[in-house]
Amino acid sequence: MSANAKGIVHFYNGRGTAEQWIKGGKYALNWTRLSCKRFVSNQMRLWLFVLAYNPGNFLRRLVLPGKIKHWSLRSLLTKLIKIGAKVVKHSRYVTFQMAEVAISKKIFTEILFRINRLRC
Repeated sequence: MSANAKGIVHFYNGRGTAEQWIKGGKYALNWTRLSCKRFVSNQMRLWLFVLAYNPGNFLRRLVLPGKIKHWSLRSLLTKLIKIGAKVVKHSRYVTFQMAEVAISKKIFTEILFRINRLRC
């Protein structure tokens, strides 16, 4: 394969990756839902969607264990972020209770450990 052909393949691989990010943003955060009447309002709404996308992508790239690192942003949203939980406060401690149907306790603990490790 010539150097020019390799460059073209590299370009299209990068383009495909960018299109996957766009698709992830569209489906996870509803980027295409621009329901305001004014252009400036829709522009601001789109900027907010992009700002919301970045922490989700950051979480996926740096914090998720290898077992679930391939999850899409939509999966992260529904299985990790939008999960109902109950905070139970006792005299000496606070317990965070959530259903284990979406994510196991072991994986959730590992995610919390990795987030805590980022602070150092």
